[in-house]
Amino acid sequence: MIGALALVALAACGGPPPAATPDEVSRLAAAIAALGPEVNRDEARRAAEISYAHSHRLALEYEITDPPIIHNTKVNLGIKPRGLCWHWAHDMEKRLAQERFATLDLHRAVANADNAFRLEHSTAIVSAKGADYDDGIILDPWRKGGRLTWMPVREDDAYNWEPRNEVVARALERKHGQIVTLTDDQRILMGGAEFVPE
Repeated sequence: MIGALALVALAACGGPPPAATPDEVSRLAAAIAALGPEVNRDEARRAAEISYAHSHRLALEYEITDPPIIHNTKVNLGIKPRGLCWHWAHDMEKRLAQERFATLDLHRAVANADNAFRLEHSTAIVSAKGADYDDGIILDPWRKGGRLTWMPVREDDAYNWEPRNEVVARALERKHGQIVTLTDDQRILMGGAEFVPE
């Protein structure tokens, strides 16, 4: 409750969210390391540090001063440069991918894609190497306006996540009226060519 009040107060002040504390980074590092015995502890620590630092950097870059829905409206009106949920997910995944982790995999997921009553939402996910996305941890800076929200995918009661490429494949089939194939390694094939979503 206090955290929610602090976020409301922060949004009212019109400033960006604060940087993470060392304790926050340590808790995320421990959770990533606990994804499996094969997860390298140094990689888990680096992934946690980058997740928090990049969330803060993006909040400054996106000029976050409002709660997410208000910021989304400003982005859609052209008042702010970026900061929709898919921007956060894309930029977070891209930054973490630069590390070329040997014991961790990165995923993208989408929730509410086919629900006309709820806004679609995107996130980046980190898992142990070779694990499914839903065995991973959500890395979602959008949800609290630039403050990193993380939790195991299966414990997220707010969203029902699906692999992003499954959602994209369904949308392409509807839009183009042709069969879209999703390969075992999550590549999207349409008309014999690979489709690579942003």
